[in-house]
Amino acid sequence: MIGLLQRVSEARVAVDGDIVGEINAGLLVLIGVERGDREAQMHRLLDRLLSYRVFADAEGKMNRSLRDIGGGLLLVPQFTLAADTRKGMRPSFTPAAPPEDGEKLFNALIVQARQQHTPVATGRFGAHMQVSLTNDGPVTFWLRVAPDV
Repeated sequence: MIGLLQRVSEARVAVDGDIVGEINAGLLVLIGVERGDREAQMHRLLDRLLSYRVFADAEGKMNRSLRDIGGGLLLVPQFTLAADTRKGMRPSFTPAAPPEDGEKLFNALIVQARQQHTPVATGRFGAHMQVSLTNDGPVTFWLRVAPDV
């Protein structure tokens, strides 16, 4: 399971012109689900997202997590993160989970995130979304929790 996290001062997701998810300062995380991902990967990724220290402490060092600052978490499904881009001029989506598996794990991630943190906002699985953000830093990290094969 992949999380591309961006530290933001604000972010929002719109579908058909309607805002479906929005946060102030916190993390926007694009989520990619790979073949073989299970709930164990989802739980580990969520723990890392909530605990990853990307916010400044009093000395300006990245020592504080989303949990520490109580910031917003905006989770947006993005299957293209699981693409294989090693060859050619067109990505292969073979590594991505089938849509029904991806949606199931993404929805489970939302449920768990809302049980462990607030506020949590989301994009909409399978929808054409417009994502707007103000990246703070810029700070962006690619986190991957590999499937147990």
